[in-house]
Amino acid sequence: MECISVFDMLKIGVGPSSSHTLGPWRAAEKFLAEVRAKNMMDNINRVKVDLYGSLSLTGKGHATDLAVMLGLSGADPEYIPVESIDVIISAIKNKNEIFLGNEIIIPFHVETDIVFNRNFLPFHANGLTFTAFTDSEEYTSTFYSIGGGFVVKENEDNQKSESKNAFPFPIDKATELLEYCQKENKKISEIVFENEKSMRSEEEIHNELLRIWDTMLECMYIGCHTEGTLPGGLNVRRRAYDMHKNLIGVLPYEDPHSWLQIIRQTEVKFRQILKWVSCFALSVNEVNASLGRVVTAPTNGSAGVIPAVLMYYMVIENHDANEEHIKQFLMVAGEIGSIFKKGATISAAMGGCQAEIGVSSAMAAGALCEMMGGTPEQVLMAAEIAMEHHLGLTCDPIGGLVQIPCIERNTMGAIKAINAAELALETDAKNAKVPLDKVVATMWETAKDMNSKYKETSEGGLAIGVGLADC
Repeated sequence: MECISVFDMLKIGVGPSSSHTLGPWRAAEKFLAEVRAKNMMDNINRVKVDLYGSLSLTGKGHATDLAVMLGLSGADPEYIPVESIDVIISAIKNKNEIFLGNEIIIPFHVETDIVFNRNFLPFHANGLTFTAFTDSEEYTSTFYSIGGGFVVKENEDNQKSESKNAFPFPIDKATELLEYCQKENKKISEIVFENEKSMRSEEEIHNELLRIWDTMLECMYIGCHTEGTLPGGLNVRRRAYDMHKNLIGVLPYEDPHSWLQIIRQTEVKFRQILKWVSCFALSVNEVNASLGRVVTAPTNGSAGVIPAVLMYYMVIENHDANEEHIKQFLMVAGEIGSIFKKGATISAAMGGCQAEIGVSSAMAAGALCEMMGGTPEQVLMAAEIAMEHHLGLTCDPIGGLVQIPCIERNTMGAIKAINAAELALETDAKNAKVPLDKVVATMWETAKDMNSKYKETSEGGLAIGVGLADC
């Protein structure tokens, strides 16, 4: 059983895509580590990057070319000041050189050293190959960005991990998770916490979960206070700013945390709740579309769902919500996401948007259900309901950009998550007809049957029905 931590499922990075931006960025870092291990770094005089499949077809819109340049430059997506991104990229393009690994300067011509190959490699739809040249040799290494910022080499994800038996409660399927809850008389979040403690101290878990939440909160705050048009050529106007302005009124605040307190004082009729949840989701994904810092949850394209639902719980449902509630929510969400990753996929290039928005909605629904007092059975039921009503959702981004329909889909995923949690809470889980493991398996079968045109290639659906000229 693969041990997937909450911190694997919820990663801090830069938008707009976990599989097309964060993954290739991390792959570049891995490649640099390999050439350092071979003592080649000082002798390299050229690096070439070949992008394959979905990384090639929608790579421009997903900033894959920028990501590999940033990764090769030695920048860290988790900590790089986002305002430095344009500076680094402009320097590479203007000087036709790259500061490889922040160690040596070599020639680098974007037009010839990053190659977009439309053909697919057999192992995964998101493949990329790095080649380093010296005067006497060349070294080639191929990686696959398998969704959610996870990067592997061929067959690597099937190899046994040294940490395989690290978890006291190893979990592949929802039924196993439920058995542990029943046997130990624990909530899902408590089982997850025990697993996390086998890898980190309680203080580390506490600090990292709150750092993830602070990143989410700051992302929502930035998105709600930034107006204008998104980059990329579609001329999509930001909507979170105007929506937030109409909702917040003239109430005063100074920072993200005081802002949260002020939102609790606003009107909470049904329409306002819908607008707030939508506003939170929009804000995150508008930041994501602008190469801002977000949390993959489980991907960048679906990064707005979980923050929006957690914010809903904190500002609408429970004004006394505290750090413990935040950690509980994130741990449940992470575990549900890992079940989908193990049993299906979280890559839109492999499974369409059901693998991104569908999974994020299931994660948020289950987490919210536990926060609202749901039993482990009801939590898994909530996750199942949310995914069941995303089955078959295609990935067809217009212009290869993570904007239309991606940004709005996060609002839909968040609303469905809340609805799924409420349905589960009002249902005796013994009467459930579809277990979560069955819907995970069905999602994977649906993914395999789905035409490749609807798997993040921009070759079908809205991506060809609506062109850049129409926008």
